[in-house]
Amino acid sequence: MRTRPLKVALLGCGVVGSEVARIMTTHADDLAARIGAPVELAGVAVRRPDKVREGIPAELITTDATALVKRGDIDVIVEVIGGVEPARTLITTAFEHGASVVSANKALLAQDGASLYAAAEEHGQDLYYEAAVAGAIPLVRPLRESLAGDKINRVMGIVNGTTNFILDRMDTNGAGYSEALDEATALGYAEADPTADVEGFDAAAKAAILAGIAFHTRVRLDDVYREGMTEVTAADFASAKQMGCTIKLLAICERAADGGSVTARVHPAMIPLTHPLASVREAYNAVFVEAEAAGQLMFYGPGAGGAPTASAVLGDLVAVCRNKLNEAKGPGESAYTQLPVSSMGEVVTRYHISLDVADKPGVLAQVATVFAEHGVSIDTVRQHGRQDGDGEASLVVVTHRAPDAALSGTVEALRKLDTVRGVASIMRVEGE
Repeated sequence: MRTRPLKVALLGCGVVGSEVARIMTTHADDLAARIGAPVELAGVAVRRPDKVREGIPAELITTDATALVKRGDIDVIVEVIGGVEPARTLITTAFEHGASVVSANKALLAQDGASLYAAAEEHGQDLYYEAAVAGAIPLVRPLRESLAGDKINRVMGIVNGTTNFILDRMDTNGAGYSEALDEATALGYAEADPTADVEGFDAAAKAAILAGIAFHTRVRLDDVYREGMTEVTAADFASAKQMGCTIKLLAICERAADGGSVTARVHPAMIPLTHPLASVREAYNAVFVEAEAAGQLMFYGPGAGGAPTASAVLGDLVAVCRNKLNEAKGPGESAYTQLPVSSMGEVVTRYHISLDVADKPGVLAQVATVFAEHGVSIDTVRQHGRQDGDGEASLVVVTHRAPDAALSGTVEALRKLDTVRGVASIMRVEGE
C-alpha cells in the first residue's frame, strides 16, 4: 500500500459534510485498505468557523474556500455546500488546480452539468455525483457503468423523501396536506421552507440528471416539465382507491417510441397498487428502470439524510481515489445521441378528471362530445348525484392514452361548458 495519503478537502460541513468527516475518521483503516492508500482530511471550508464540530481539528477549519481549492496539494474536493454559486466556481477552480471532485449538488449539475464535465475533461480530472440523485441508493453508477451496454427506455421513480412521506400519510392515515406537512416538518423530513420539495423543484433537478445519463443526451433543468403536489386532496386519494391506485410524486424520463426524442417530467400521478413504486412508504425513495436487455430493475432505499447521503459520497470518494492512484479517469459526460427534448404536450399519457356538473339529462353526452372533438378516447366514467340536493353531480372520467396536449385541450374545453360548474381535479395515471 502507498504510504503517502491522498488529501481530501471538504467544502461544507453541515448535516452531510459532518457525516462525511466522521466516516472518514472512524473508518480510516477500512477506507485505506479499499483504496490502496490512506486518505487524509486536509481542510474543511465552512461559513461559521466558531461552531463546534466534534472530531474535526480546529486547524483544519477555514472560511476561505477559494484558497483551499487552490492549494495544489489536494487530490479530491468533496463539495456539499449546494446551490449554484459559489459551488460552480469552486469546482472549476479545483479542476484547474489538479483535484477531482465529488459533489452532491443536484441543482448545479441539472443547470450546468455540461460545463462542469468540460472543465473536468480539460484538466484530466473526475466528476462523480452519486449523492446528487437519490441519497444512499446506488443509481448513477449503475446507469453510467453497469447498464452502459444496454439501451434504457424509461426511468420512473420517487426521488424526494419529503413528498413521499406527505403523500403516504395522506393515503394511509387520511391526513390532509397541511397536517401531513406539519408532521413531516416536526420529524425533520421537511425544511422550514418546503417549496423546493413540495413544488417539485428538487425532483425536477434529479430528473434532468437521470435523463441525461440514461439517454446519453443533455437535459437541463429548464427542459423538465414540473408540477408540485400541494393541490392533491383527500378526494383524489379516494378516487385513486376506487381505481385500485395510490398517488405518488413521480419523476419520469422517457425515450419516445421511435427513439427520436426524450422527455423528462415531474408531477403527481395515480399508479396501480400492483406497481412496485406503490409500496414505497414513509420518506423512502425508489427508482424503476426499464432497459431493453436487462428488463425491469428497481433501486430502493433512503433518499436523504446525513448518513445515507454521506454513504453515497464516500462511495464516490473511494472510486475517485482509486482512479488517482492508478492514474486513470472514470466515465465523463456521455451526450453523443444529442436527442431533442420534447415538450410535455407530446407526452402520451392518461388523465383522471373529476368534474362538478349540473345534475340533469344530457350532461354526459355533452362531455363525451368534447372528448371526441379532441380525439381523446374515454376509458371509464363514474357519475353520482350530490346528497345535498344542490342540483350538481360529480363526474369522474378516466381516459385512454393520448398526447398530453390533446388531454389538456379537452380540459380547457370542458371548463367552457355551461353544464360544467368546475374541474375539481386533474391527475395523470401512470405505471399501467
